[in-house]
Amino acid sequence: MAKQKPSLTLGIEEEYQIIDPETRELTSYITQFLDEGVMVERELKPELHQSQVELGTSVCSSVSELYEELARQRGSICHLAEQRGLKIASAGTHPFSHWLAQEVTPRERYYGVLEEMQILARRLLIFGMHVHIGIEDRDFAIDCMNVMRYMVPHIMALSTSSPFWNGRKTGLKSYRAVLFTDFPRTGLPDFFRDWAAFERFVNSLVNAGCIPDGSKIWWDVRPHFKFPTLEFRMCDACTTIDEAIAIAALLQAVVAWLWDLRQRNMTFRIYRRDLIEENRWRAVRYGIDGELIDWGKEESLPARWLIRELLRLVDPYVEELGSRRYIEKIYTILEHGTSADRQLRVYEESGGDMKAVVDHLIQETEHNVILP
Repeated sequence: MAKQKPSLTLGIEEEYQIIDPETRELTSYITQFLDEGVMVERELKPELHQSQVELGTSVCSSVSELYEELARQRGSICHLAEQRGLKIASAGTHPFSHWLAQEVTPRERYYGVLEEMQILARRLLIFGMHVHIGIEDRDFAIDCMNVMRYMVPHIMALSTSSPFWNGRKTGLKSYRAVLFTDFPRTGLPDFFRDWAAFERFVNSLVNAGCIPDGSKIWWDVRPHFKFPTLEFRMCDACTTIDEAIAIAALLQAVVAWLWDLRQRNMTFRIYRRDLIEENRWRAVRYGIDGELIDWGKEESLPARWLIRELLRLVDPYVEELGSRRYIEKIYTILEHGTSADRQLRVYEESGGDMKAVVDHLIQETEHNVILP
C-alpha cells in the first residue's frame, strides 16, 4: 500500500502560438523575446519553432490558486506580445500556417533534435498543455499512471482544439495527437508493476544510448523525471483559461479518488494498452461527439455519458478539494462543445474563412487574463 498521502499540488505548462495580427500567420519571435531579456512572472521557454513559446505556472496548492496563476501567466505573455504588435493564441495547431515556413530556434539542443528526428521534428508544429499533480510516493505514482491510462481518451476528448492543419479541415478533433505520435516513446505507456520496474525500463534506454534521461519519454501520462509529480501530457493546448483549469481540477480529483481506493485496498481495473488505444483513436477522431467503449461492459457508449460517469465517481473529492466552481466548466464543454467544435462552427459560419478562426482563437485566449 502507498505510504505517503499525495500533496495533490498542481501546475500547468502551456505552449502558445505567436501570431502576426495582420496576416494571422504564425510569426517567428521567440529569439527576440529572449535576446531582449524581457521579464515576465515565469521563465520564457523556447521551443523548436520560433513561433512558439512555453510558460509554466508555479506549484499551486489549490485549483483557485492555479486559476489566478494561469490568468496572470497568460496576461503576461499577451501583454508582452501586444507591446511588440503581436498576438497570442492557444490551440493544438494553427489553422493554416505551414510547418515548412517556420524558422527553427537557433539553439544547439534544437539542432540536435533536428539531426535526430529529421522531417518529423520540422513537422511538429503543435501546441500542448501539460498538467502536473503532486504525488510524492513513487510507487503510488506508478499505480496511478497504470490506472489513468484508461482515462486518457476521456480527458483528450475534452481538450480537443486542433481540427485544422495547413489550411485544411482534417476531419479529426485533435490532429495534434496524430502528429505527436510520429515521435518515439509517445502515446500510452505500458503497465509497470512498481517504481523499481519503471526505473529499470528507463535505465535500459539510457544504458543503450537511446535517451540521456527520462525527459525524453513523452507518454500521455508519465512520472516526471525530476519532480515528484505525475505529468499528464495528452491535452491539446486549451483555448480558454476556464477549460484548462477545469481539466486540471478533474485530473486532481481523479488522483484523490485513486488514493482513497488504494487506502481501502481497492483499485480501478487495469486494461490492456491496445484496448485503451481504441478509445484514444475515437477521442482523436470525434472528440466528445463520438462514442467510447466501456471495456468493463464491452459496450460502446456516448463519450459525453462516460465523461459524466467519471465526474460522478470523483464528485466527493471535488467537494473536499474545493474545486467545484472550476470543474463545473466541464458540463459546459459537454453541452456546447470543445474548442475544436467552436473553431469548426466559426469556420462554417464565416464561409470557410481561416483568418476568422484565428481571430476567434486570439479572442478566447485573451478572455479573463490578468494583465500585468
